[in-house]
Order: sequence, then structure tokens, then C-alpha cells
Amino acid sequence: MNRIVIRSFVRGLVNSRSSGSIAGGSGGGMKVTFAAAASPSTRYQPLADGGFQWRRLMSSSSAVAEEQGKVKLEQGNKDVENQEKEKEKDNALVSSYWGIYRPKITREDGSEWPWNCFMPWETYRADVSIDLGKHHEPKAFLDKVAYRVVKLLRIPTDIFFQRRYGCRAVMLETVAAVPGMVGGMLLHLKSLRRFQHSGGWIKALLEEAENERMHLMTMIELVQPKWYERMLVITVQGVFFNAFFVLYVMSPKLAHRVVGYLEEEAIHSYTEYLKDIDEGKIENVPAPAIAIDYWRLPKDARLKDVITVIRADEAHHRDVNHFASDIHFQGKELRESAAPLGYH
Repeated sequence: MNRIVIRSFVRGLVNSRSSGSIAGGSGGGMKVTFAAAASPSTRYQPLADGGFQWRRLMSSSSAVAEEQGKVKLEQGNKDVENQEKEKEKDNALVSSYWGIYRPKITREDGSEWPWNCFMPWETYRADVSIDLGKHHEPKAFLDKVAYRVVKLLRIPTDIFFQRRYGCRAVMLETVAAVPGMVGGMLLHLKSLRRFQHSGGWIKALLEEAENERMHLMTMIELVQPKWYERMLVITVQGVFFNAFFVLYVMSPKLAHRVVGYLEEEAIHSYTEYLKDIDEGKIENVPAPAIAIDYWRLPKDARLKDVITVIRADEAHHRDVNHFASDIHFQGKELRESAAPLGYH
């Protein structure tokens, strides 16, 4: 075995000389490195600069396992880096001539803001102390018309959904988000035609529509409507949008009164929803993450907390629309009375 070692050593010297690792006359020298003492468990490995070194072979099982562990760790680190690069690539906006991009937004604790449908400055804490029992007594003829129309609309809803309040809420919110959008759009056009300010009512009504839409986005996390319920939503929304558009053009005071009574019915529906949760008929599941961030709820919030804040929002919408209708009944325009911005 010693002969083999000596022969390998001599061969290394010859090879290094032939490759120019020993420079005669130029002042260079031969580099020899020993990583371990020459033994039967060593091997020869040439260096990049023409030298050579001896490296001990890892013959023991522990050494092999250690080497494999290092390889796996390096591979795991590379996989994590690749995943992070892919994630950054997916989140990266396309660079274009226009320079449009979304700035990085974080929560108060420094974590990344996960929602694109609303921003942190649009979140709020719902005022759940609002009076839920307030009711506008229909005295004028148009008030009575609005009240009867809403009561008639409730009949088919009760027959179809009965006590499935989750599905009922989905239907309710797809309809409730329409009036604010229609009213805000028509007031916007009116402001452009007459070169007049709106008194903040355009923003107030669009704010209401956005709030109702967030109710829907929350309920979708809790309830998965069936295909025929989705078809019903499309049909009802199409009919209601056009009907409410015509109604608002003809009589804004009647339109706002109808919405006020619709919100009163929404309060009643969500109250029944809460009763079923308290009685155990509906499981009080954890609140969706979108609801926790939008209403600034505690991290351990439950379904009951979500329905409570949604009901409070509906009560605020009730007040806003009855207030708007009263302004019209007094013979004034909405812009003559400041809109309750941020009231939700």
C-alpha cells in the first residue's frame, strides 16, 4: 500500500511539472497541500493551479450521513430561495412606460397588507351602540307606498330562503349594494350638468355601496351559494338595478324611503340570524380574516361578532336614507344639507 502512495506522489510531481506548476527560472515554486496524512483512506485530487492535495475519504457512515445532511440543507435553502423569487415574480407588477405600480402597504404590526379590495385607511370600528329599533312611521302617501313595496318584496324572500340566513344575507347584500351606486352615479351626472357641488352626497352614497359590497365579500367567505341561488342573484340584480334607476330619476325621495325600509328589514333579518347563532342552530365559526381586518375586530372574533357589526352598518344606512328622503320631502336638494360622510 505504501508503494501505491509513493507512486501516486511521484506521478503528481511529474504531472505538475508537465503542466507548468513548477516554473524553473521564473522564481515560481511548487504548491503542495495535504488535507490529511497519507493513508489507505486518502485520495489524490489535482488543484486548479497545477498543484495537488490529499483528501481523506469519508468511509464512516456518520461522515456520509453528515455530508448528505449538508447537501439536503443546501438544497432546501435553494428551494426556499426559489419559492421566494417566484412569489416576488408573481407579485411584481409589469413595468411599463406609464410607471403604474402599487406601493407596499403593511399593517400596524408590520406584516404585509393582504387585501386589494380595500386599504387600511378604509377600515373602521363599527358603532354597535346605534339604536336598532328606530322606525320611520309611514304617514305621507309616498311613505306608505314605499313601506308596502318593501313588505311585498319580503314575501318571496321568506318563502325561498326561510331560515337559511346565510344565503338570505348573500341575496340581501347583492341588492343592498345597488341603491348607493345608482344614487351616487345620478348625483354625479347631475353635478356635472349643473356645475354644482353635491354637498358630499356623491361620496356618501358610493361609500354606502362599497360598505354593502364588503358585507357581501364577507358573507361569501362564510356561505357558498348554490348554482340556482347565483342565477337568482343575477336575475334579481338585473331587475332591481333598472327598476331603482327609473325610480330614482322619477322620485329620489321615494327611492331613498324604499332603501330606508329595506335597511329596516335587513336589521330584522340579521337579528334573527343572531338568534339562531345564540340558540346553536347555526355554528358560531371563527370570523373570516377579511372581516377582522375590515372592521378591526379582535383576532379571535367569531361569526356572531361579524353579524353584529354588519347589522350596525345596516342601521346606519337606514338613518342616512331616511334622512335623505326627509330632505327631499322638505322641498330641498341633498346638496343643501351636508352628507354624513364616514357614517357607514
